[in-house]
Amino acid sequence: MRKVFTKLVFTVLSLGSVTAFAQKNDLGAWYMYFGNNKISKKLNWHNEIQYRNFDAVGDLEQLLIRTGIGYDLTENNNNVLLGYGFILSQPYVNGEKKENIEHRIFQQFITKQKFGRFNLQHRYRLEERFLQDDFRMRFRYMIGLNIPITHKEMLPKSLYASVYNEIFLHFDSPVFDRNRVYGALGYVINKNMRIEAGYMNQIQENRNRGQIQIGFYNNIPFNKN
Repeated sequence: MRKVFTKLVFTVLSLGSVTAFAQKNDLGAWYMYFGNNKISKKLNWHNEIQYRNFDAVGDLEQLLIRTGIGYDLTENNNNVLLGYGFILSQPYVNGEKKENIEHRIFQQFITKQKFGRFNLQHRYRLEERFLQDDFRMRFRYMIGLNIPITHKEMLPKSLYASVYNEIFLHFDSPVFDRNRVYGALGYVINKNMRIEAGYMNQIQENRNRGQIQIGFYNNIPFNKN
């Protein structure tokens, strides 16, 4: 199964490279690391790095670093978290690349549900965005689903399907910011690590753009229990 997933990753990257070369800036690529590490029975440390490109590789669109401390209201579920994000963006403006830096405070609540093979997650996030010349607030809601394919549970050495939809809403006008729809195939390496390769379509008011995504997830606990 690992060989099948490895072939999938290389296929996704190859298709992304070819498409980006043929039609510049229409297809981007995001390479992502997500850590969610237990500090104690109730506390967890969230940490992530996302390297986003306009093309498959080599043309930086955004570097995003996020961290935060969360607390489980119930055992391994209903997590509330306070976090900080640093975002370096390099957009093209009239054909010329600019640089913007954003500092972001965010609060979120994640709740998980399980229905047979279906692992459902809801994430509610509020963001206070400190841009270079502006301040904005934004609300995000994501619903995600992981479905094991080769086992009935998300067990080591098993393949799974992953999908999500996330909507972003401003607190001022225009209210709608963007919507993301994602689908991927994942591989559970062991009980604390997994990897995904997929495609995300991002819809904005005047733009619709695809992203190849490769994500690595690390849940190795720091506590002994």
